[in-house]
Parts: sequence; C-alpha cells; structure tokens
Amino acid sequence: MSNGSPGKILLEMKGIGKTFPGVKALEGVNLTIREGQVHALLGENGAGKSTLIKILSGAYSKDEGEIFFEGNPVEIHGPHDAQALGISTIYQEFNLARDLTVAENIFLGHLPRKGMTVDWATVKARSKEILDSLGVTFSVDAPTSTLSVAEQQLVEIAKSLNRKTRILIMDEPSAVLGEKDLEKLFQVVRTLQAQGIGIIYISHRLKEIFEVADEVTILKDGRYVTTRSVSEVTMDDLVKLMIGRDLKDVYPKRSLTSSDVLLEVSNISQTKLLRDISFQLHAGEIVGFAGIVGSGRTELARAIFGADPYAGEMRISGQVYKPHSPADAISHGLALVTEDRKAQGLFLKLNVMANTTISGLKQLCRMGVIQAAKELSVVKRMIKDLSIKTPGHKFLVVNMSGGNQQKVVLARWLSIGTRIFILDEPTRGIDVGSKSEIYQIMDRLTQQGVGIIMISSELPEVLGMSDRIMVMRQGRIVKELSRAEASEEAIMKYAVGSEGALAQP
Repeated sequence: MSNGSPGKILLEMKGIGKTFPGVKALEGVNLTIREGQVHALLGENGAGKSTLIKILSGAYSKDEGEIFFEGNPVEIHGPHDAQALGISTIYQEFNLARDLTVAENIFLGHLPRKGMTVDWATVKARSKEILDSLGVTFSVDAPTSTLSVAEQQLVEIAKSLNRKTRILIMDEPSAVLGEKDLEKLFQVVRTLQAQGIGIIYISHRLKEIFEVADEVTILKDGRYVTTRSVSEVTMDDLVKLMIGRDLKDVYPKRSLTSSDVLLEVSNISQTKLLRDISFQLHAGEIVGFAGIVGSGRTELARAIFGADPYAGEMRISGQVYKPHSPADAISHGLALVTEDRKAQGLFLKLNVMANTTISGLKQLCRMGVIQAAKELSVVKRMIKDLSIKTPGHKFLVVNMSGGNQQKVVLARWLSIGTRIFILDEPTRGIDVGSKSEIYQIMDRLTQQGVGIIMISSELPEVLGMSDRIMVMRQGRIVKELSRAEASEEAIMKYAVGSEGALAQP
C-alpha cells in the first residue's frame, strides 16, 4: 500500500444513478479517484460495481448524477469518450487477438503509418519501451497465443498505457493468476502508481486490498456505503460493511462425528508429478488440500476422478475403486467441481434446468423419454434447497452471478446422489456473501454423510472449512495438519519447503 501524500483529484462521480426495467441498479453512488492512487471498489455480486464501471467506460449511460474529470463536468456517451479522457478497462476476459504478436496487439486499432505503409519500426520500438517500463521480458514479436495468462494480462496493461491512460480500471485482475504471478501484478500496479495513473481495483480477495490499495469504496445493493482509508480498516470491518456480519460468522461452526472411512487413497503416483500419495476421507469430513501452484493438487483430483491414469490403489467404503474415466467415477458417486466453472463446469448458453439435470438424464428417463414433470420437480427442489437466485428454471446460466453459477454446478451433482465431492477452488471469483452461502451448503452436505475434498489457494478458506489439512509440495503430501495445529504460517512453511518442513505426516 502506498504511503505517499494524496495526488490531485482526477475523477469524481457524484450521485450516480442507473435504472433498468424494473430494477434500480445504482442510486446515489459516489467515487473519487486521485493521481497515483489505488482505489479498491468492493461489494457483493449485485452490489453495482459492474454497472458503475460500465458507466465510467462508456458501455452504459448514467440516468442520474454528475461526472467530473480534473474538475470539469464531462459526459461519457460511449467508449470513445472514455478513451479520450484516458480511461481504460481491463476485464477478467482479455480482449486480445491471439493470432497477432504482442506488438500488434498493443497497437491494435491505431497503427502508426509512414506514408502508405504501417510504421512497424515505431510499433516495435514503442511496444518494447512500454514493456520495459513494466519489467517485462518476453519479446514483442511473440504470438500472443504462446503467452501465459499472466503475460497476456501484461499485454492488456501495455495496450492501455499506449493510449495514454490516466485512469486504469482492473476488474478482478488476480482471479486468473497463481501465487507467483500475483506478486508480479502487485509490482506492476506500484509501477503504474509511480507514473501517476489512478487505478480502480476490483477484487473479491480482500487480502489483496491491504497489499495494494490506498482507499476503498464499498457498495451494497446498488447504493454507496462509505469510502475509507485502507490503513484505518480491518478485513473484518470490510466484511461487515459489505454483508452486514462479522468475518467469523462467514464460516460455519463444524463438528465431525463420523469415523467411517468413505474414500481410501493408497500410494497414488503419476509419471508427470504425483508421488506416493496416501490419505483417507471420512464420511461427513472436509479434507483441505493446500500448496502452491504446481504442487500437484489438481493432478491428484483428476486421478481420483478417473480423468488421468495413475498407479496405486483406491477404495470407496472398503470396496476397490479403479476408475477408467470420469463416467466411472460418477457411477461410483464422485463429483469433480473444477476450478474453471465457465470453461469446464457449465454450459453457459443453456438454462438452469439443462445445467442441473444434464448429468442425471438417465434417472429422469422412462423408456428413453425424459419425464418433464419429474425433471422440473428436481430442478425446482434444487433451486429452493440451494437458494439459487434466478427468475426461473429457464434462465440462462451465462447471465447469473459467479456464486449462483457455482450453486448450479453443485445442484447438478446433488441431483444424482453424489457421496464424494472434489471441490477445486470452490469459491474462486465469488463475493464474500456468496462464499458464506457455499460454505453453508458444504457444511449441510457433510451433515448428510457426504465427504468433501477441498482444494483451495485461499488459506483463510482452508483454515475455516477443513477438518484436516493436507499440505502438498512437488507432487507429495509433505504434512498433515489437524484443525487445532493449522495456521497460515504452518501451511506456508510446509508448502514452500522451509527448513525442517519436509517431514512426512
């Protein structure tokens, strides 16, 4: 977090309001951005963050309020007006031409000309200059498709700098990044600050706010709540302002009573990464798996789910379990909720009903024909039981919030009687209020005897939800921690391999 004196005011949004048919999306919202300041914008899904940002970027027009830029009233009627003011937005889903080079992407839409031809020398020289200022090492001639997600994000930032950006809006910039890339992102943010750029930083990861932000503005239900200096608030303060309850109340109070072994994994190995992994999952238990990116957690989940070959043995309730495919795993009562729900977990262009019942159609069929009434009954029960916020079962999943999308994924597996859930990053990209709802669902499942393997990069989540924690490093479980002995420091010590940390559990 910056400790410098406040820069001059670049942007003021006062009393901003926006109404859609039947919905008051924003009412009386204020936001002030200064030069060289990182200003966090927080709120649950549906709080109005996206609508406010779309007004600022020119995607929507405001219905009420005023916008001032460097003290002068301005109207933003479209993206061109925003760009003319020096306002750029980097969304979660990048807007890059993957078949073009880095330099071509940076200058896309405004290539400089030398007579009748493109001035490629200037394109490459200027692109390299911008990337050098960000501490980037990859070539401007590299095809964008060959870059990692973190590198593609840097190309997006370079694109904005090439347009002489004064205010940069970063929408969930860390959602797609691993641990190593996160620190690089923070360094780039600080570099942009030093250049006098004002940054609006949107993130569901509250811990980041204390790493990079100077001020924070909180929205709730489309209304302005408050603006605070980050140095004057705690994480618990932010949670309470966002959802109206304390951080300690986000996680359910768990009590494990079952001793029945549901899943037994013995000496699982893979030629790629996994080495001699053994553990047990009891009925009604949540076993958390922690570790840095590349530790083998996702590879283990895929092996258990039958998605990848493995060596070793597994048993479910004492019976040999050797899946040759995910279909085998599903038939044995296992479900894998992947970390990328949009790409691998959902059919975004289909509705709630289709996404809920697609894995259990056999159970809904009679003589090869789907029983429509039975299908509708199942879906309505899932919507009610999981408190899925949707206008109805025909609502397209692509238009739902992240939290409700995740509930639909869970509904799919619950509707076919799943006994073992493997949850890979179950609350990634979900606001703190929706996270709490997901945690309550997980707790209810365990009370019904379901066992859960939870993989998470968020240590507070691992600590708050796990009955036991397996710490992985370089394809091995290097330590098992009980709930009582676990802490963020202990987990990280074993995850990164500090001295003395590699003792077997």
